[in-house]
Amino acid sequence: MENKRRVPAVYVDGLTVAYREKPVLQNIAVSIPHGTIEAIVGPNGAGKSTLLKAILGIVPRMSGAILVCGEPFKRQRTRIAYVPQRSAVDWDFPTTVFDVVLMGSYSSLGWIKRPGKNEKERAFHALEKTGMSDYAHRQISELSGGQQQRVFLARALVQEADIYFMDEPFQGVDAATEATLVVLLKELKNDGKTIVVVHHDLQTVRDYFERVMLLNVRRIAEGIVDEIFTAENVYKTYGVACAGLA
Repeated sequence: MENKRRVPAVYVDGLTVAYREKPVLQNIAVSIPHGTIEAIVGPNGAGKSTLLKAILGIVPRMSGAILVCGEPFKRQRTRIAYVPQRSAVDWDFPTTVFDVVLMGSYSSLGWIKRPGKNEKERAFHALEKTGMSDYAHRQISELSGGQQQRVFLARALVQEADIYFMDEPFQGVDAATEATLVVLLKELKNDGKTIVVVHHDLQTVRDYFERVMLLNVRRIAEGIVDEIFTAENVYKTYGVACAGLA
């Protein structure tokens, strides 16, 4: 087990992704250890979401190696949970909150076997942890933005994954939801899980994360927050100074 822990949770080397021959990510390298919370920050168009999607095999790569726990993503699919941006989801689809959360169990069951008592209990427990149990039978279209984000986190919790990829989970949510999400992410980290989050608020990076990657098409810097998240590196990433950074 100890030898397995020495293999990075996520390993990327020489990753290049292009849309219509224009590089969106160029020669990206990153090694994320197990049991950490890492933010990916950078300006709009920096390739943050594309990086997650490339790791998950959602978008093709031109070149580079990607390993999850030392193996290609396809072999580790059941160990990974993904929370996309809310804007990427059809919230008018006619289904209930409980059914959306229960979908998190499909990755381990497959599409033929139906969820049973154990999966349903996990779904209710995830709704309780995210403060959404009272909304279990609501249509997802009736939820606020913060409630929708809680539902998607609950769906990810049902997967009982080892690695969680989250794309802007705090975007457009209320303060109470943000606080709930932060507590849950830190609980996952304390349980040995690895969490990789595309994040937009520079002011909360030090409070929420222990590692950070500054990205703008290329990797500017990556590592422990206290060492990497400096005014100089932020300036290199955004081209502007950020108040409050030493």
